[in-house]
Amino acid sequence: MTREVRGVAAAPGIALGSVKWLAPAPVTSAADAPGSDVEAEIARAEAAFETVAARYSAQALDATGPAADILFMTSALAADPALLDQVRAEIRGGTPTAHAVTQAVAHFGAQLAALGGMMAERVSDLKDVGQRVVAELLGVDPPGIPDSATPFVLAAHDLAPADTATLDPAKVVGLLTVAGGPTSHTAILAKALGIPAVVAAPEAAGIAEDTEVVLDGSTGVIELDPTPERRAEVTALRARQADAPTGPGHTADGHAVPLLANVGSAADARLAVELGAEGVGLFRTEFLFLDRKSAPTVAEQTDQYAEIFRVMGQRPVTVRTLDAGSDKPLPFLNLPEEENPALGVRGLRLSSVDEGTLLDQLTAIADAARQTGTPVKVMAPMVATVEEAGYFAGKARAAGLDTRGVMIEIPAAAIRSEHMGAEVDFFSIGTNDLSQYLFGADRMSSSLAALHNPWQPALAAAIAMVVSGAGKHGVKVGVCGESASNPEFACVLVGLGVETLSMAPRSIAGVRAQLAEVTLEQCKAAAAAVLSARTAEDALRAARQALGRDK
Repeated sequence: MTREVRGVAAAPGIALGSVKWLAPAPVTSAADAPGSDVEAEIARAEAAFETVAARYSAQALDATGPAADILFMTSALAADPALLDQVRAEIRGGTPTAHAVTQAVAHFGAQLAALGGMMAERVSDLKDVGQRVVAELLGVDPPGIPDSATPFVLAAHDLAPADTATLDPAKVVGLLTVAGGPTSHTAILAKALGIPAVVAAPEAAGIAEDTEVVLDGSTGVIELDPTPERRAEVTALRARQADAPTGPGHTADGHAVPLLANVGSAADARLAVELGAEGVGLFRTEFLFLDRKSAPTVAEQTDQYAEIFRVMGQRPVTVRTLDAGSDKPLPFLNLPEEENPALGVRGLRLSSVDEGTLLDQLTAIADAARQTGTPVKVMAPMVATVEEAGYFAGKARAAGLDTRGVMIEIPAAAIRSEHMGAEVDFFSIGTNDLSQYLFGADRMSSSLAALHNPWQPALAAAIAMVVSGAGKHGVKVGVCGESASNPEFACVLVGLGVETLSMAPRSIAGVRAQLAEVTLEQCKAAAAAVLSARTAEDALRAARQALGRDK
C-alpha cells in the first residue's frame, strides 16, 4: 500500500521521480589541529570568504529575477565585516581555521534567528556561506546537487539559494525539504523556476535514496512507491498541463480573471510577457534601494521603472512603494535596531523617518508612467489605519498618480476595509504577511509552517471581510500573495470575490488551466466550503469536492 508523507505546499504542480538527497556539508571539529601561523590562517580565511563571495556574485550575474536578487544578498553576507571579525577573533583564540568559520556562523545565525521575521530568513543563507567557505578551506567539494542520468526529486534538510537558483527544471522535477517554510527562499525560487515543491516535512527525513515518489506541490502530500496506475495517472495529468490553454484567464463559463505577475526586475517582466501575464500585479521596487549607502536619485529610479514599463507596454502595472525597513536594512536611513523588526518601522512607516524617500519614489513612478504611457497604479505596503491610507493616497495624488491603493497585510486593515475603501481605489491582499500577523506566526519558522497553509479557514474569512468592505465603495480587490499561485486556492479566491490574481510568472499556466475547468458557481461553492470548514485539511477536502477534483 502506498504510504504518504505530509509537508507544507510551497510551489504548485505535481512531480513523479526518484528521490536524490543533497550531498552533505563538510564537518569541522574543535579537535582539528590549528595552524601554526595565526596571521597566515587569518589571511587564508579571508581569501576563502572572498572566493565564495565572488562565486555568489558570478552566479547572480548569470541569474534573473528573484534568484539574482537573493544571490547578490548572499554574496553581501559572505563579505560582511562583522562575520569576518568574528572569524579572526576565533582564530586568534586558538580555534582551528575551518572550525572558526563554523563557530562564527553559529554565533551570527543565533542572533539572526532571535530577531525573527525577514532576518531569521537569512540563517539558512548564512549557513550556506559558512559551508562553502569551510569546503574552500578544506579543499573539498561544497554541498551540491547530485548527478543523475534521469530526472529526480531533490531532497534536503533545507536548500540554500546557491543550490536552488542553479537548478535545471529539466533534471530536478520536484523539491522536498525537511525544514523551511512556504515563504522561504526555497519556495520563492521554486515558484520562479516552475518546480513543484513541498517544505517543512519532518517525516521526509526517513525517505531512502532512490525511493520513487509522487510530490504534489499544491497539497503538500508526498506519496511513496506509487502504484503503476498512479504513475500513469500522474503522467497523463502532466501531459494535460503541458497542453494548457493560453490567453486571458477565465472560468469555464467565461468569467474573466486577469492573471498578473509578481516581478522585481526587467528580466522578470520579460519572462512575465513571454508566459502570458496580463499585466503586473506586484512590482517590487526594493532592488533599487538595498545594499546602497545613499538613496537612488529620482532620475535613476525613473530610468529603471521606465525600462520595466516599456517591457509591459499597455499591460497594467501595479507598483508597490518601498517595502523595507529594519527587517531589510537600508544604511542611508540610519534606522535604529528593533527587537521585533517584522512589527517595526517598515513599509509606509518609513515615511515617518524620511518622507523624502517616499516622495522621490512617487515622483519617479509618475515620471516613468508619463514617459512610457503604460497604465500604472501605485500602492503602499504595511498600512494599518484609515489615516495612513488617506495620507498615502494624498501624496500619490499630488505626484500625479491617478490610481492609488494599499496592501492589506495587517488584520486591522482587513477589519476596517470598509472605511479604508473610502480613501483609495483598490486593495491588494498580501497573503504572506497577512497570514503572519493573522496567526501570530513568524513566516520563516519551519515549526509554524502549517499556520501559513492557505487552506487555514481564518485566512479565507479575512479575505472575505476585505472583499465585503471594499464593495461598499466599489474598490477593486486583488491578491498578490503566494496563495494566488495555488491553482485550487486560486479558484477559492475567485469565489470569494477577488478580481485579479498575481503570482510568480511560471505559476500562471497552472492557474489558468485550473480556472478554465471550473465555473464561477463552482468557485463560489468552494469558497463557501472553505469558510465553513473546521480545519485546513477539511477546507482542502471540501474545496476539491466542490471543484470536482476529489476523484
